[in-house]
Amino acid sequence: MKKIIVLMAIVSLLTSCNNEDSDMMAIDNPEIALEIPADFPEVNSFVSSNKPTKYGVELGEKLFSDKRFSADNTISCASCHIKANAFADHHPQAIGIEGRIGLRNAPSLQNLMFLKFYNWDGSKLQLETQPLVPIITHEEMDSSILEVIARIENDSDYKSLFKKTFGDENITPERIYKSIAQFEYTLISANSKYDKVKRKEGETFTESELAGYQTFQQKCASCHATELFTDQSFRNIGFPINTNSNEAGRGRVTGIPSDFMSFRVPTLRNIEYTAPYGSFGQFATLESVLDYFDKGVLDSDNLDPIFKNNDKRIPLTEQEKTNLIAFMKTLSDKQFVGK
Repeated sequence: MKKIIVLMAIVSLLTSCNNEDSDMMAIDNPEIALEIPADFPEVNSFVSSNKPTKYGVELGEKLFSDKRFSADNTISCASCHIKANAFADHHPQAIGIEGRIGLRNAPSLQNLMFLKFYNWDGSKLQLETQPLVPIITHEEMDSSILEVIARIENDSDYKSLFKKTFGDENITPERIYKSIAQFEYTLISANSKYDKVKRKEGETFTESELAGYQTFQQKCASCHATELFTDQSFRNIGFPINTNSNEAGRGRVTGIPSDFMSFRVPTLRNIEYTAPYGSFGQFATLESVLDYFDKGVLDSDNLDPIFKNNDKRIPLTEQEKTNLIAFMKTLSDKQFVGK
């Protein structure tokens, strides 16, 4: 009887170890200790089930830069998310294979582990489910995850890294997504001049930067809130509208008319490096964004109350604009972008 019980226990153990859902990490693949900045929001609830590991991050970064993810082997995640640009690019709209122009501007990738939503319209709540979007989108990589696996499954470097990360060489969609997410979770930006001033590390604001910070608190902080400099809400702020019939902003996800042309409030961190601005790069410079706010935005039924109740504008003097930009540049993290 005891032999039967022991045998059943062994079978159960082997079954659980081979269960793809458990996907146990390799024993000699330690977690990476990330520095969570003080006063940052809580991490996304999904992070706890996919904590960054030594080899998982290495594997994720390699996958992130692999052009074999695209149908013609020309586009990787890193093609549109460039480190020097805070993991964004300088195109108004993302450019995929064969020069195809995407629907939206490529967003920067930073502090993702603290976000509740991903993509401009918040269509993804979990970072591990986001990579499939560019892989299958016609205007981006125009491929499939099975095609990607077929291209890399015989790569000896990948076999080694998958084994170091997950305990065996098996390459699966879930493991690819998890590894890319682990790499992206490490992209934490919290070492700008602003952060150093706040931490009292010997940095001080100039007169213009301090005046800009005061204007920011009065006229910008309600949307660009928390240490992420976004409250992660979705708002229609009256920007020029993308005429592409596929665009509806948050309304594409919810189907609710009041969400039409509402987009996730972007972070202001590293904004100096992420021009052009807007969901499809409507504005080439920060100056043009502030000029637009000052002159008046497009009206609509669901225009955000901040504009709706204030004659559709945020009034700013030329000096206030200059000071605001000076402050926003204190949010530039040179170490993060490698400058």
